[in-house]
Amino acid sequence: MLKHCTACNLPETYETIEFDESGVCNICRQKEFKDQAVDWTGRREQLGLLIEEYRGKYDYDCIVPFSGGKDSTFTLHYLMKEFKIKPLVVQFNHGFMRQGLLKNNERTFRKLGVDVVSFTPNWQLVKRLMLEALVRKGDFCWHCHTGIYSYPMHVALQHKVPLLFWGEPSSEYTAYYDYRDDEIEEVDEEKFNRSTNLGITAEDMAGMISGDFDFDPRDFRPFSYPPLRELKKLKYRSVCLGSYIPWDVKKQVKLIQDELGWQGDQVEGIPWTEYPYEKIECHLQGVRDYIKYLKRGYGRVTQMTALDLRNGRISPEKARRLIDEHEGRKPHSLPIFLDYVGLTEEEFNQIVAKTVVPPYEPDFNAEYSPQTSDFENWYREPDGNIGPRRKVVPILKSGGR
Repeated sequence: MLKHCTACNLPETYETIEFDESGVCNICRQKEFKDQAVDWTGRREQLGLLIEEYRGKYDYDCIVPFSGGKDSTFTLHYLMKEFKIKPLVVQFNHGFMRQGLLKNNERTFRKLGVDVVSFTPNWQLVKRLMLEALVRKGDFCWHCHTGIYSYPMHVALQHKVPLLFWGEPSSEYTAYYDYRDDEIEEVDEEKFNRSTNLGITAEDMAGMISGDFDFDPRDFRPFSYPPLRELKKLKYRSVCLGSYIPWDVKKQVKLIQDELGWQGDQVEGIPWTEYPYEKIECHLQGVRDYIKYLKRGYGRVTQMTALDLRNGRISPEKARRLIDEHEGRKPHSLPIFLDYVGLTEEEFNQIVAKTVVPPYEPDFNAEYSPQTSDFENWYREPDGNIGPRRKVVPILKSGGR
């Protein structure tokens, strides 16, 4: 039986979690500090000073890394509306963007009037990277984790734009960083190596797959953090908007819906009526959430209800009902993903089983979750083009991320 936070219900297998003598987790305590002790008026003034330090001195006032989800959309809208900045929007396309998201992006870009740089990496390499990351870490999203955070930094150097704004701070969901820290959280090389790249650098990954995949070393550049000396020479700042204004997901979603026509979507394993805005960017989100549940005994619904419990927006009984009804079900996207990476479901289960975080014990015989309305539109590999094969020898015995 897993131990859970007495306030928000997060389990002991949650990343960075600790419990105090009252059984309340450190994430909840950070929320209390955020609400009671942070000088948000002062933080907002710091934000204005930061923007003015860079305004008008470069081709763009800042770069906004952009997925098209709720957080990056709000970040872009807020900065343009409140500070009248000229941003460069930089988008790393992980390869699984859904049609609803693309329509949201088009509406947002046209409504706001922005310049956009979008990059999509080599699909054959992506498939191989997903397989390797799954085998070694039980997390196939390495290319996405690294690309989203490193590619905009390369663009910053290329266009000589030193200021970057991300969305919510890590403190909103984990304790990798803390609202109680004296310094503003920087989205920098330290954070990239501390939590983003799963402990695997691009150079490491290139060596891991070099024996069975023909690639050009330049293919790995978008997944590697630029040289720190070049970024320091640029005098870069890479920060979260949520470090300067109080982050409130539900209020922000309503704002972008009202002002930009942003629309939510159904996501595998997430209750559509409660959280239509959550993780709509990727048609493999269901697989990612399923793996998390198998490894740690919780999924996205637990995280979202925990956030609502901290904000007094849901009862513990309703939170439990949503978790029981939606979490842990097998996604229909799983067979699609397995074709991408060339695994059988039995091989997949064997890999994930080696990364389970004790004391959780998974059940691999779950029922399928409902299909989403756009399921038939998701990309499938053509017959005869099934993903890369490799000898599947799970690396980790336990404790994978």
